[in-house]
Amino acid sequence: MPTLITLFSMPVLVLFFFLLISSIRIINQYQRGVLFTFGKFSRVQKPGWRLVWPIIQSMQKVDVRVKAVDVPHQEAITKDNIPVSINAVIYYRVESAEKAILEVENYYWAMSQMAQTTMRNVVGSVTLDELLQNRDAISQKIREIIDSASDPWGVDVNSVELKDVIIPNDLKRTISKEAEAEREKRAVIIKAEGDKIAAKNLAEAAHMLSTQPGAMHLRTLQTINDLSSDQSNTTVWMVPTEVLEAMKGFAHK
Repeated sequence: MPTLITLFSMPVLVLFFFLLISSIRIINQYQRGVLFTFGKFSRVQKPGWRLVWPIIQSMQKVDVRVKAVDVPHQEAITKDNIPVSINAVIYYRVESAEKAILEVENYYWAMSQMAQTTMRNVVGSVTLDELLQNRDAISQKIREIIDSASDPWGVDVNSVELKDVIIPNDLKRTISKEAEAEREKRAVIIKAEGDKIAAKNLAEAAHMLSTQPGAMHLRTLQTINDLSSDQSNTTVWMVPTEVLEAMKGFAHK
């Protein structure tokens, strides 16, 4: 009789051994396991070896590392009715593995779809100039909207980065002409300011030379000295007619 019991228990032990082996699940350090018993949520399993009994239990693993989602190019119309194509990268991580499984069917796909919709809505609320000049502020606005909407899913959005803003080629040429005109405008203004300053300095110098006794004679001597330093210079002196008449009068005497 003991022999029959022993022979009968051997298959049972082997079956139990295989059942135990097949029930072992490994949860990596960067994962969390959402355990269900009879279809109901039981608990969140931490990293390590965990037993999940077949038939009565099941487990879904959730990656809690930061994920980068590349949002494909989206066609949008800005507030000033200009068509643009934009794409972005969203960085997020799962904060609650339980919510990520229970509250949304596929959080990865849901985050991508929400990002596309939010990008189009935000771009439609700003002008092209605002989109090109305030990309960081617009990215932050998109992040806040997505983060608020994904809170019930247990997902935390770290950042949103706008990668490319593509505008039509004819509009690029228009913007280029506008930028060139703006540069020419600044050049004319700078030149006019320079002329104004130069004229003011000349007026002050002329006033000083006319009011200070001997100042004009000193300036004349300085000019003659500068001219005489180069032998190749030819100097022509203009003598007033009054001086010539005076000299004639002295000659007749």
